[in-house]
Amino acid sequence: MAQRKGILCHVTSLPNGLEDAERFIDYVVDYGASVWQMLPITPPDEHGSPYSSPSAFAAWDSLGQSNEVDMSEESYWLNDWLLYETIKEKFDGMPWFEWPVKYRDRHPSALAEIATDEGRQAGFMGRWKEVQDYAKSKGVSLIGDLPIFVAHDSADVWAHRDLFLLDDEGMPQVVAGVPPDYFSKDGQKWGTVLYDWDAHRKEGWTWWKQRMARMMRLFDMFRIDHFRGFHSAWAIPAKDKNARNGKWLEGPKDELVTALIEVCGNHECIITEDLGIIPKEVTELRQRHKLEGMSVLQFAFDDNNKDNPHKPENITPDRVVYTGTHDNNTTKGWWEEKQRKRLKPYMREGESVCETMIRLAVDSPAGMAIIPIQDIMELGSEARMNIPGTAHGNWQWKFDWADLS
Repeated sequence: MAQRKGILCHVTSLPNGLEDAERFIDYVVDYGASVWQMLPITPPDEHGSPYSSPSAFAAWDSLGQSNEVDMSEESYWLNDWLLYETIKEKFDGMPWFEWPVKYRDRHPSALAEIATDEGRQAGFMGRWKEVQDYAKSKGVSLIGDLPIFVAHDSADVWAHRDLFLLDDEGMPQVVAGVPPDYFSKDGQKWGTVLYDWDAHRKEGWTWWKQRMARMMRLFDMFRIDHFRGFHSAWAIPAKDKNARNGKWLEGPKDELVTALIEVCGNHECIITEDLGIIPKEVTELRQRHKLEGMSVLQFAFDDNNKDNPHKPENITPDRVVYTGTHDNNTTKGWWEEKQRKRLKPYMREGESVCETMIRLAVDSPAGMAIIPIQDIMELGSEARMNIPGTAHGNWQWKFDWADLS
């Protein structure tokens, strides 16, 4: 039996965003769960994706507002974000690398002319504090999501060009993604920039430590998306249309992971996304630091590999088990698309496929079982959150309170 149970639901899937947070926390408790996991709450890109954000630190203040709070803890990143946001608006959304040189290259006299206002970020943090306090009062832990990479057109890359693999004009020669895998036969070209790990090492991992500290101010736990990027990252020529011609670049491995755990205070607040084609060296890196990995039940029934780590009988206590993730189809949609006959021996008479998968997750020895709200509601493909490798039509799904019985 999993030690804890939670629900995966992004804030944007709530009918009224953060206005509905307390009501949703009550639902989590009524469901018998004690965890609410969400996707990144940073501003999304032009396609609505929170995994290619213009900031690794800022909140998407459109999610909600309340009384303003003291923002002194956010000094490392806040002014750069406010400058970036204000200048970008001044130039009608133009990316920073196309700004006039005095702004692109952060000439002090040019930046001194820009008037900024931290009000909306402070207002968001006021609302977030209310949500945190209510969740704590109900015994509900909040789990965030940390994309390992940030967008090229971001406040972080603009303010810290030396920490990323860019040329003298601020342009990348290679970008991040993943090779061909379960999700895409051509791989995925994310377009996010890659880190200059030597530069991060020379500054004592300050940017990463500040990012971890920010996550710990926002959440009780968080998931590191694409954890294998700390071991090695798939570098794709920026001019290529797909991800097939990339190559692996070495990452900082234990050195950075150790620094991050020290900031968090313990290893128990970190979940690592270790899905896809994962070499044993990445698993060993995770296990050396006693970090939980992920198992996804939808990956368990497509082959006869008895060592498949997603099969119910192979799930271990050092994993968090999901029926599916934001990148999967809903469980009902997955089943209707192609009924996996290997699942049938696990099904009990009278159970729907969603009920079976939820039971398998909750009954597993995993440290935690997380169920997407779409699977609890037994919704089909129309409720899917994202189709990897596609740029349009994702991240838009919302539920209706009337349908959440």
